[in-house]
Amino acid sequence: MESVLVVLILLACIGLGLPIFLALGLSGLVGLYMAKGSLAFFFAPTSLFGQLNAFELIALPLFILMGSLLGATPVGASLFHAAVRWLNWLRGSLAISSVGASAMFGAVSGVSLAGVAAVGSIAVPQMLDRGYSRSLAAGSVVSAGALAMLIPPSVPFIIYGAVSGVSVADLFIGGIVPGIVLALALCGYIYIRVRLKPEEAPVNTERFSWGERFRSLGNIWHSALLVVAVLGSIYTGFATPSEAAGVGALGALAIATLIFRSLSWKQFLQIMASTARISGAILLIIGCAKIFGDYLNLVQVPQILSEALTNSGLPSWAILVVLMLLLVGLGMIVDAVSLIVVTTPVLLPVITAMGYDPLWFGIILVLNLEIAVVTPPVGLNLYALRGVCPELSVEEIIKAALPFVVVQFLVLIFFLLFPEVSLWLPNRL
Repeated sequence: MESVLVVLILLACIGLGLPIFLALGLSGLVGLYMAKGSLAFFFAPTSLFGQLNAFELIALPLFILMGSLLGATPVGASLFHAAVRWLNWLRGSLAISSVGASAMFGAVSGVSLAGVAAVGSIAVPQMLDRGYSRSLAAGSVVSAGALAMLIPPSVPFIIYGAVSGVSVADLFIGGIVPGIVLALALCGYIYIRVRLKPEEAPVNTERFSWGERFRSLGNIWHSALLVVAVLGSIYTGFATPSEAAGVGALGALAIATLIFRSLSWKQFLQIMASTARISGAILLIIGCAKIFGDYLNLVQVPQILSEALTNSGLPSWAILVVLMLLLVGLGMIVDAVSLIVVTTPVLLPVITAMGYDPLWFGIILVLNLEIAVVTPPVGLNLYALRGVCPELSVEEIIKAALPFVVVQFLVLIFFLLFPEVSLWLPNRL
């Protein structure tokens, strides 16, 4: 009964508009006080600082800094222009190029919003100017921007690793195959859609020589090199994710200052301040969520839920469907960071009790977040695209995203049915 009251306090705090970290910390502290009395004031700060005292979390602000620095450069535009020159022979090539550029930008930033802003500000106006439907232009960019959450280096994977104890390096490796599959699925959907409805994507009559195509690669070599340096150092065991994040941040700074010369001292200070604010907010949520999670573990809520579901007689696939629907529903009203740190301590024992790999669950959780960031009312990618493309209304963007959400959901189902596919690469490295 006390645990129900604590959950109600949490929901009431969120309903009153309190910051999510304060709602989690306050409700967790109340729960600990009811369970342990005044000792709660010892347990709560111990939980918070114990969670934040994790070497893996050093990677979080560094990867955010890397993405912010690259967002201040023409990297996104260069990636899009290169993709256009190599894919212009396809109908719908601009939309498909948006997916490719977003995937590549995700591999060098790890931040979904940065990808939407960097690619969307260039791709959407070009598509509209060349007669593409507004729905296709908006939907392709806003959905592809979410690839940054899955393709390493991924900020959600860092957070999940810190909360679950799963290796961040293994999570990065595990995200590669699902990220590629999702990108190909989005491209495939676009190609089929424009073949069935040619009016949505006029034939591109512009032709590029092989020389122009190879010259376009000259504008993205530094991005490719940064990806190899960051991910290669992790996968070969030469560096930890935190150390590789430092390399990535330094490389992004070099690209912004030495190659593009697009970063002023004032912009640099603004980026540093923004990185500190974002990182601080995320770390506060993670720390306060640990207080709430420790209370749930103290009263054995995860164990009780795990036993109830495993003893319910339902097949594993039915339990998974229920959990996925729960995550999709929560993702529509809760931000990605909060969803990871709140649900992982509760659901992970259920997943492991059914014999599933925690690494696989991390991938599935992030696939759910891919859907969450493009569905209202808390779909941040929707508002990010609206910010860089004011000619599109939020209602238009939401409607445009829905068919792409269906594609994302089908990919999620695929990896639910075939967990060994997402674990194939980690098992071989």
